[in-house]
Amino acid sequence: MMTIILIELCGYVLEDLAMPDAPDLHLDVYVAPMRPMRGAPAQGPGDEPMWSPMSATLIRGEYDAVLVDTLVTFGQVDALADWIGSFGKRLSAIYITHGHADHWIGLSRLLERFPDARALATGSVRERAVFEATNPGLSGYWQSIFAGEVPADPVLPDRYDDPVIDLEGQPLEVISIGQGDTEHSTILHVPALHAVVGGDVVYNQVHMMTAETDEKEREDWIASLDRIAALQPRIVVSGHKRVGAADDPRTIGESQQYLRDFSRIVASEDAAEDIVAAMLKRHPGRDNPRVVWRSAREAVKKRQ
Repeated sequence: MMTIILIELCGYVLEDLAMPDAPDLHLDVYVAPMRPMRGAPAQGPGDEPMWSPMSATLIRGEYDAVLVDTLVTFGQVDALADWIGSFGKRLSAIYITHGHADHWIGLSRLLERFPDARALATGSVRERAVFEATNPGLSGYWQSIFAGEVPADPVLPDRYDDPVIDLEGQPLEVISIGQGDTEHSTILHVPALHAVVGGDVVYNQVHMMTAETDEKEREDWIASLDRIAALQPRIVVSGHKRVGAADDPRTIGESQQYLRDFSRIVASEDAAEDIVAAMLKRHPGRDNPRVVWRSAREAVKKRQ
């Protein structure tokens, strides 16, 4: 039986998950809650500028630990660093699941606290991170929505080609899964814990960012989720998850259904506001409708 301890403080949820067949490995999840950002004013219900809740995952052994993904702003990352330090482990690596900057832009700040940690990403993920760091539009976007809260010259992860990260003799498997909310996404599989850290391939009670996908790519995304399900995980950690939401494998099927619903609604509705209304009716309880508005607008553009 899995032991789960939840501690909720000031809107953050910290989880300690361990399996009996790997008593020396633990998986801990830190969730930063949804927060305001700068952006265009709302053009409809739920369109207020908000950033979705985010998770960072610590996998720790007796002495060392590996972090999966960073948070975004200086304040979020400083709180994350304090949390990591509270375990008293040596942070040996920070693994980045995909190239969206919200999952790696915190490296600069984290490495100030943990200078011996290696920042790792697959070649394709690193290429996307380089693009986001150097493209004037994208780098300017992050500076505009979190003005003064993110590094102007962010540190990038190093290329990592090994399919396994070793943590005290336990393999953490790097799997290039393909399509998630961006292409070339990866997950980290922890066989000893029957766990998957899914980055932004799986979402948990948060509206899914489909803006970079068309219908075919959403089908590919559903297939990526099938690959996660085939691993038969008992723990599935989403990159964007609601504070307090359980890391339940049911989120795999829920994410697939969301994608199917979005494609069906996009095919039947012409205007962005009608797509949003239908999605919010179908999925009323998820965090951050701003994401639906952005995804709907992009879906309409793709038809033009």
